[in-house]
Amino acid sequence: MALLTGVVPVVVAGCGIAPTDVREVARPPTVQVPPPSKTIYLLKDGRLTKEPADVESDTVESLLTALFAASTQPLEGRDTALRGFTLEGIKDSLNPVRRDEVQLPRTSTLTVIVKGEGTLSRPAKAQIVCTAQQDAAFEQVKIIHRYENRPSIVEGRFICGDLK
Repeated sequence: MALLTGVVPVVVAGCGIAPTDVREVARPPTVQVPPPSKTIYLLKDGRLTKEPADVESDTVESLLTALFAASTQPLEGRDTALRGFTLEGIKDSLNPVRRDEVQLPRTSTLTVIVKGEGTLSRPAKAQIVCTAQQDAAFEQVKIIHRYENRPSIVEGRFICGDLK
């Protein structure tokens, strides 16, 4: 028996389909990203309703600023449960993405700090939470209520669907 060295067998195989020229049949598939939401939640006949907001950007801070600004305006057929309250600020609990971190859908808690005397009603909380949660990154909204002459309280952590 002879031993061959240095010889590499070559196997040629095909699938039986002859190649053709490339033809463009249709446009490549693309993803349509919906335009950013520029709406806030107000009240109409005591129920939450989405209303257009006059804001320059779709950031949660811009939307919440517009929501609280609406409480100082005549609303013609709509109302707000936020009269007498002001937005003190927001804090996002999401940590920045690290360079080697796997990119997954990220959610976080948004903390909304509200100042004003009196009680934040359920409709007021719903307006805040539902406006903020138009940004899907916020899994829940925590509301902190600051008072002028007494300690702040945590109103709770909320989800829009639970308040509607």
